[in-house]
Amino acid sequence: MQVLDPRQLPHGERTRSETDWVSEMRARLIAFYLPQFHPIPENDRWWGRGFTEWTNVAKARPLFPGHYQPRIPADLGFYDLRLPEVREAQAEMARTYGIEGFCYYHYWFGNGRRLLERPFNEVLETGKPDFSFCLCWANKTWSGIWKGASDQILMEQTYPGMQDHAEHFRFLLRAFEDDRYVKVDGKPLFIVYHPDELPDVRRVTDFWRESALKAGFKGLYLLGVLHLSGKDLRPLGYDGAVLQRLAPFYRNVYGERSNGAWGPIRKVLRRVPMELTVYSYEDLVTFFVPRSRPNFDAYPCVIPNWDNTPRSGVRGLVFHESDPELFRRNVRDALRFVEDRKDEYRLVFLKSWNEWAEGNYMEPDLRYGHGYLEALRDELGIFQPGGGAS
Repeated sequence: MQVLDPRQLPHGERTRSETDWVSEMRARLIAFYLPQFHPIPENDRWWGRGFTEWTNVAKARPLFPGHYQPRIPADLGFYDLRLPEVREAQAEMARTYGIEGFCYYHYWFGNGRRLLERPFNEVLETGKPDFSFCLCWANKTWSGIWKGASDQILMEQTYPGMQDHAEHFRFLLRAFEDDRYVKVDGKPLFIVYHPDELPDVRRVTDFWRESALKAGFKGLYLLGVLHLSGKDLRPLGYDGAVLQRLAPFYRNVYGERSNGAWGPIRKVLRRVPMELTVYSYEDLVTFFVPRSRPNFDAYPCVIPNWDNTPRSGVRGLVFHESDPELFRRNVRDALRFVEDRKDEYRLVFLKSWNEWAEGNYMEPDLRYGHGYLEALRDELGIFQPGGGAS
């Protein structure tokens, strides 16, 4: 499939061609992107000098027969996101397989405190790679949960008040004004990972929208991430939600419980450590995309796999025996979910591009190579809006 990219066209043709490009694609694939592949002083202090996400990935070992660990990167290797060549290679690979842009996890802990900001700062400052992006505010306190110390606070998420939200918006505006920033109907797309944890949330979302209008935009397109419920976020000031339907399965880590609406999901019966939770990906894949749409803007999130044992060991969760063909089913379901929407609203999110220590990544590994990427590209190519998948 030929992937058309408006940034390869002369600037004067871009506005018209961007609309054509979105229409050409069967959906707008936006991949969440983790920046924790470079050392920072805080991680050196908490976990040891030189720590990155690769530290956990490299030390992982199989915990039961047939457990796929460790997962070793192929084409891109154990990269360092401080290198612009790595970021260029990631963008080129994602573009080739039909992904429109990266949604960078963005950490703002209050009072201007940020972490892992260097990769995105350099993307913004250098104008490279010439690849679309948006931001997801990962507004969550960092703790030692993955090391069995859930009561250990590493970096607390705080909300000092409206002055801090104004400072936050001034930073975001630099990104929104970039030509590469993903927009929906002319509005910058901004995602809040825990949408209902914001104090006085409606006041905050109204303030953001008003600030965007004053800056010359048509407004903001605000989405929150829903991890379990089908809650309508519009009363909180959001336009809709990204449906990451993972929470019922990792309740052993977060203390969350399923409401019983997920049907006969079978836990894999294998010789596994007692604390470890293992499910068959094949059993779960049909649950990742809802069978019916809620009455608000809700967008599916495809999930190639999940295995966070590199981080949490026997306290982890494994979706066992995922492969590109099973993932293909997830992509087809997601495309059907958005097939009858207007071009710009055919959003499908991908979790994730590169969350290696949680086992959800699209970058090539030594076992499957480009298999997941090829399945994604194939489904984007054969799906015809209104006509189903062949």
